[in-house]
Amino acid sequence: MMNPAAPAAQAPGFGGFLTRTEAWLDSKGRGAWIAAMILGFVFFWPIGLAVVAYITVTKRWRKSMFASSSCHSNRHSRHAHWGHHGAARSSGNTAFDAYKAETLRRLEDEQHAFETFLDRLRQAKDKSEFDNFMDERARPAPEANEQSPALAAAATTANTGPVPQSY
Repeated sequence: MMNPAAPAAQAPGFGGFLTRTEAWLDSKGRGAWIAAMILGFVFFWPIGLAVVAYITVTKRWRKSMFASSSCHSNRHSRHAHWGHHGAARSSGNTAFDAYKAETLRRLEDEQHAFETFLDRLRQAKDKSEFDNFMDERARPAPEANEQSPALAAAATTANTGPVPQSY
């Protein structure tokens, strides 16, 4: 008899195989998932598509999917020594380091100024659209007797047809 508290990885049958395969792919990281996807497309394209759909539905595209990947851990350790500006530690050349720090500060200032400009531009566009909406809303609606010439012509054309006889 199977213990109900036993992990799903020990479940017999096809479901247990899928659970063990998923755990194995998770333990191997990005390369294993990509390899499974490619092999699925090579052997039978619906399998590859199913793997892509499974990865997407289970939200495995997040960074947690790549946590055990050696590429990710190397990249993380490489960035661990970076400073506030995202620049690597000192190069040893003080003139270059000063130039780099000034350039990064200037770029951050320009980025801030540009984002501020975009915010003002969005606000101006929104205000313009809102003002146009309010102007259209403030105009009096045409009265029922005042029809446009096109509607009046259509109404007279529709009324000039033969009159049905009543029995």
